[in-house]
Amino acid sequence: MATTARINSDLLSCSEAYRTASAEADRTPRHSISAVAAVSGLTAHTLRWYERIGLLDPIDRSYSGQRRYSDADLNRLGFLSRLRLTGMPVADMLRYVELARAGDDTVEARREILVQHREEVRQKIADLHATLAVLDYKIDIYSENRQQVPDHRYEPPARAGRPGRYEQQQYDQIDRKKQSA
Repeated sequence: MATTARINSDLLSCSEAYRTASAEADRTPRHSISAVAAVSGLTAHTLRWYERIGLLDPIDRSYSGQRRYSDADLNRLGFLSRLRLTGMPVADMLRYVELARAGDDTVEARREILVQHREEVRQKIADLHATLAVLDYKIDIYSENRQQVPDHRYEPPARAGRPGRYEQQQYDQIDRKKQSA
């Protein structure tokens, strides 16, 4: 049996991964569902569900009915896994996949989906940076060594909108600590 290639969404562009014919990705069915699950980090149940709802094209079957995934399927899974990692809802992923299957006429609509999602991801990252600053501050307070932590750890990230009352209190405490140091 062939070794399962690492899932790498950089191998093909999004539209190439969803075309029916791809010169770069081998479409020969060769990987079992358990091998794909091990490489992708997805469960066999999730892989079957992705196929059932249409995120993946119908998977080829062996003579005994077992699913056999191709390298092209692995490329698609790599891209889908990155979208899920960013928190994209499955409904948006489905819309994107439908547009990608429709061809080059949908490039602008696909781009818009990704641009909108990118803004959501950036906001989540900003929120995580703010939360990390609060955690760093608390850890420093509880630290027995009370080491001086570089100022950049406490800079609140640029946010769209005002911080909540709790966050603002934390930022104020951080500012007071900086001024007293």
